[in-house]
Amino acid sequence: MSNMLKVGSIAPKFELPGTDDKAHKLTDFRSKKSVVLVFYPKDNTSG
Repeated sequence: MSNMLKVGSIAPKFELPGTDDKAHKLTDFRSKKSVVLVFYPKDNTSG
């Protein structure tokens, strides 16, 4: 997959809805020391 980021790469800007129904941007966490992103591709799906 050519779209995959390499370890240590800067993540692209994005915004996602949270469980609190508010929009959260990755840039909101820029001042934090570390950010861990976890994705569950089949969460809440029949797949």
